[in-house]
Amino acid sequence: MKEVSTKKLAETIIEGIRNRKGQHIVSIDLRKIKEAPAEIMIIAEGNSNTQVSAIADEVDDFVRTATHIHPLSVSGEENAEWIAMDYGTIFVHIMQREPRAFYDIEHLWADGKITEWED
Repeated sequence: MKEVSTKKLAETIIEGIRNRKGQHIVSIDLRKIKEAPAEIMIIAEGNSNTQVSAIADEVDDFVRTATHIHPLSVSGEENAEWIAMDYGTIFVHIMQREPRAFYDIEHLWADGKITEWED
């Protein structure tokens, strides 16, 4: 099986988010931050727990189909206010608007290179 680059994996994850109308998609390149838990963090938003759950399911299915890569772990599926997916080199956070504003992950990792993606 062919190795998938982190860049290609990130693009595939973002495409999966867009497939379910995820909004306010941001990627943060953390490679220059020594303490960073991943190379890239992707954050997106859904309008309800149903949509957050649907986005996470689509990311999982779409990435698995396109790259044969499975997340190492997924958490938050119970209430779907914030679902976190760990792809090793990439962390994905799919959140409802209120928790996203409250936790403000972008601010915590503002030393990274932040890219905003069009909805």
